[in-house]
Amino acid sequence: MSGHSKWANIKHRKAAADAKKGKVFTRLIKEITVAARLGGGDPDTNPRLRLAMDKAREANMAKDSVQNAIKRGAGQLDGVTYDEARYEGYGPGGAAIMVDCLTDNRTRTVAEVRHAFTKNGGNLGSDGSVAYLFRQVGQFVFAPGTSEDRVMEAALDAGAEDVLKNDDGSVELICAPADFATVKAALQKAGLKPELAEITMQPNAESSLAGGEAASLRRLLEALESLDDVQDVYTTAVID
Repeated sequence: MSGHSKWANIKHRKAAADAKKGKVFTRLIKEITVAARLGGGDPDTNPRLRLAMDKAREANMAKDSVQNAIKRGAGQLDGVTYDEARYEGYGPGGAAIMVDCLTDNRTRTVAEVRHAFTKNGGNLGSDGSVAYLFRQVGQFVFAPGTSEDRVMEAALDAGAEDVLKNDDGSVELICAPADFATVKAALQKAGLKPELAEITMQPNAESSLAGGEAASLRRLLEALESLDDVQDVYTTAVID
């Protein structure tokens, strides 16, 4: 997959995240709590927790907040129990959209997600209606100008599946989710720092949207991302 607007979209995401630090912290606390509840409080044996803690550190979250979230997830402190929920649908231009949530009230969450779709020119679908259009991968994206050869040399032996150069000059590395930590360590050892490092849902094929459809889709995505229970939003569309 080579997304020609990938770098612009990543910069937009980073700017939006920086503008909503409080919401980012809330999402990270939820993810840390759920990760600790499902896989235990030791990041050395819980890859999901380790990734969440890495993101918290990059966001400059206080260590006490991280540790308290782990304790709540592990049952050492009282707190709200969150469940994972996934919603699927279509947006303007036929873009497939998948929304991952952590919620303590599914009835509230599905109502809010449905409202966001309906108000912004989309429609909420049934379970499985678009999930087959995505696959879970580990993804690293490097700034334009990064040497594709250096990334390839550092990561292939660690389990990278593909290294490619996007049309915008950014370099993208894809690996299996199980190899994410190993590949990340190999990149660090080689002195390569990605601008984006995450386990994500990657579309099997992308479609490009521009003009009015792109503007409408962006409004829908922003409406979904603004909801308190939403953790991640994925789409098959590339917005020019």
